[in-house]
Amino acid sequence: MMCKGTAYYLVKWKGWPESSNTWEPEDNLKCPVILQNFLSDKNEYLSRMREGKALKVRNHVKALQPAVADYIVKKAKQRIALQRWKEELNRKKNHKAMILVENTVDLEGPPLDFYYINEYKPAPGINVINGITTGCECTDCPAEKCCPKEAGFILAYNKQKKLKIQPGLPIYECNSFCRCGPDCPNRIVQKGTPYTLCIFRTSNGRGWGVKTLQKIKTNSFVMEYVGEVCIYLI
Repeated sequence: MMCKGTAYYLVKWKGWPESSNTWEPEDNLKCPVILQNFLSDKNEYLSRMREGKALKVRNHVKALQPAVADYIVKKAKQRIALQRWKEELNRKKNHKAMILVENTVDLEGPPLDFYYINEYKPAPGINVINGITTGCECTDCPAEKCCPKEAGFILAYNKQKKLKIQPGLPIYECNSFCRCGPDCPNRIVQKGTPYTLCIFRTSNGRGWGVKTLQKIKTNSFVMEYVGEVCIYLI
């Protein structure tokens, strides 16, 4: 709010209840990022509602309309919740690329029924068996007896590490039983996505989606799709 030409901000102190909030002049605040978020949220709300008038009260004080103030508080709480969710996702991931979170649509926070997993999750009564028991003896893949050729198929990738086989054909990569090292050209999926991906709130009412923030060339590996393995009885 503005009081006699001085801007004051209602501050919620970390670790203290909201009953301890205090009004502080702008000169007392050393948090430029938080202030920028506050102003951005306020302008976003006013732009959406097409209302730019402040509420005038006594003592020459200008205060935000209650609806605007309520939106800014909820937006700040949402930002904190999404930041914590992003940190949790990046702790659980098994690849180097970052996972970002974005919601520019509404005030919805992280979905409560979302669980991030790196491997298939078998439902009760289902066993997911890793059938790999052998590997190739190559030291310079692909060789005559490399993993895909031993299985009766061709190497799935070209020299640029792009997929060259037809959709629907299996991919046989080298594994922990192979003599080749981590730089083997037949080790792509197991290294995880090299791209920064963003979980975002869709604007068409379909909940959350995933997008990339960089250009990805055709036939490049993006990510492995895993989920719960279930049995559906018909």
